[in-house]
Parts: sequence; structure tokens; C-alpha cells
Amino acid sequence: MPEDPQTDLPLVDNGLAKKTPTPANKPRSNLWSKLRFVPLVMLIFFSGGVAGLYFQPPGLRAFFGITGLQPGAGTNTPIAVAIQKVKAQEAVAVVSEGDVVALGRIIPRGDVVSVATPSGAGDARIAEVRVALGDTVAAGAVLAVLDNLPTLENGVATARATIAVRQATLAQTTATIRASRDEAQAALDRAQATAKNAQSDMERVTSLFERGVTTRAELDKAIARAAEAGRDVERAIATLSRYQAVDATQADIAVAEANLAAARVDLTRAEQNLDAAYVRAPSAGTVLDINARAGERSGTAGIIDLGDTSQMTVEAEVYQTLIGRVTIGDPVTVSAEALALDLTGTVTAIGLEIGRQSITSDDPAANTDARVVDVIVTLDSASSELARGFTNLDTIVRIDAGRVE
Repeated sequence: MPEDPQTDLPLVDNGLAKKTPTPANKPRSNLWSKLRFVPLVMLIFFSGGVAGLYFQPPGLRAFFGITGLQPGAGTNTPIAVAIQKVKAQEAVAVVSEGDVVALGRIIPRGDVVSVATPSGAGDARIAEVRVALGDTVAAGAVLAVLDNLPTLENGVATARATIAVRQATLAQTTATIRASRDEAQAALDRAQATAKNAQSDMERVTSLFERGVTTRAELDKAIARAAEAGRDVERAIATLSRYQAVDATQADIAVAEANLAAARVDLTRAEQNLDAAYVRAPSAGTVLDINARAGERSGTAGIIDLGDTSQMTVEAEVYQTLIGRVTIGDPVTVSAEALALDLTGTVTAIGLEIGRQSITSDDPAANTDARVVDVIVTLDSASSELARGFTNLDTIVRIDAGRVE
């Protein structure tokens, strides 16, 4: 059989011919084509896990209910459960037939008092703060001293010195008037004695003139002396009349007494101004906060926050649609994450005015413009003692109204 001439020709590789894939290259391509789907699969599983834990579809909730497991691998703060818990508590305020749930805050009896500077202090600064945080003070106790104290003390000293001068002037005037009265009395006595002698001389000369023993000239002289002595008596009586009521209506003493009274008024005003240099406690309580230090002026927040922590209360804001179910004496349970135990108390006051809500939750979807009524809850002795250190703590208040709305 003749040989094929092409079989004897050598093959020349000019680079144009396609290379046939080797068996080793084919499995490598299949491996890479499979691995490229791994990130996509992981992303799908991760997204499904996050969505399941956050939204918790009915199937997943049923699984947790059967197994007793909780999202978050058994931690104390399960994933996506805290918000759901708060919403569940808020829902109780709507669906419960007996309880009314509201947001509240812990306050001392009578709320917190912000003590400001006294009226008339002006732009005085604080010179000294005489209390510390946690101190218990009585009503009227000095909490702080202002730097206008030296100036006001000088005013009091000046007023007291003025009173001393006015008192000395009154004493001097009184002594002078009394001496003048005594002198006028002596002049009157002398004038009356002179008038009496002159009258006797006139009577004697008149008798002699009638018997012809003396002349008409001597009689006229005697009559003139008697008349002049009588006028001297009248003049002395008029002078003495100026001093007859020396302790009541004498003009010079009245002026001195009026000046003394004015000086005493000035002292009273100076002492009142001096009291403006002291910041005093308006009522008994505990120092909760100090808002200003030495050298600072009092701001709008006041110098010191004071509260009667001997009895703690809770101010709850109840929705206007639920306030009709709340009555005085209803038992109350107060809870907060910061409290180790729930607090208990009773409703002791219900506001008479509907206002805007001031206590809000952390839920961004919560209604912050609700209309509410303030309800005051007085805590029992044990709960009050536990709440003393939690003034203004936000709480959840559950009121056992005991009847359907």
C-alpha cells in the first residue's frame, strides 16, 4: 500500500495554529467558575440572618418560642428586642382594661427649687458658697454670700451712726427746752412778786394821796409801776406757755423726734439691703446641685437646686384620653432600668390643666406633641428612700386604675 506523502512532511509551528487544550487546564477553569459564587452565597445568608433577627417573621418567632432561645446568643441585651419591649409597654396604655401606663420622672416633694439671688442684688457676684452637694439645710439657712456684703455693711453702720447723732440731738434739745422752761417759770415768779409789790405800793400811795399826805405825781408813779409789773407778768406767762407741753408738742423737740424717726427708717432699709447679700434657703431640703461658683454671677438656672428629698414623688404625664380612668388613691408601680427594684406608691394629685407633653421616650417614632395631664404619685417610705438619689430620672409609671375606661 503506497504511503501518504503528507505523513512524511514535518509539522511547522508558525504560531497561527490554535492549541488544543490540555487535560490539565480544563479542571482548573471549572473550579474558578464555581468559587466565584461563594461571596454571593455568603451575602445572601448574611442578609437573611440580619433580616430574620431584626424583623423576626412569624416562623422565626415560633421557632424561638418552641426552643426557648433568644436572639443574641443568650446575652442580657438580645438583638432587636429592647425596642420591641418598649413598644409593647407603650401598647399596654392603649389595650389594657385596668392599667394606665405613662412616662414620668422622679422628683422631690414640691419639685426642685432653683434658688436665685435675692431681689435688689443687681450685678453682684458670688463671694462664697457655704453648702455642698447632699447637705440638708433648714428654711432660712444661708446658702451663699454675695460680694456686695462689705458695701451693704457700711450702709448699716452709717445708718446706726446717724441714729446715734439724732438721739443725741433730741436729748440736747430736750434738755435745752427744759432749762428754758425752768428759766421762764422763774421769770414769771419774779414778775408776779414784783407786780404784787407794785400793787401794794400803789394802794399805799393812793391812801396817802386821799389823806393829802402825798402828791399827785407820786400817785401817778405808783400806778405806772403797778401797770408795768402787770405787763411783765403777762409776758412771763406767754414765755412759759411755750414750754408747758415740752414732751409732746414743743416744736424743737418734735423736729428732733422726726429726724430720729427718719434715721431709724434708714437703718431698717439698710438692714433689708444687707439681707440681700445672703442667699437663703426658701424651705428645708437637700442641696441637689450647685450651678454657680465663687466669682460668678447667678444665671437663669439659679445658684443652687434644692429639693425636699425626705419624701420623693413621681410626676407622670397621662394622656388626656386616659386621665378619666385615674383617681386619687390608685396604686402605682414605677419602673426604670436604673432602679434595682420597682417603686410603689399612690396617686395623690391630679392636674386641672391639659398641657403639652414634656417627658418623651427614646423611640424616634414616639409622639412628642401629645396632650397630657400631670399626675403626682407619692411613693411609700421604702420606695422614697430608694429613689432619693434619682431626681429627674425618667420612668415608666403603671397606674392600676381598676376600672374600664
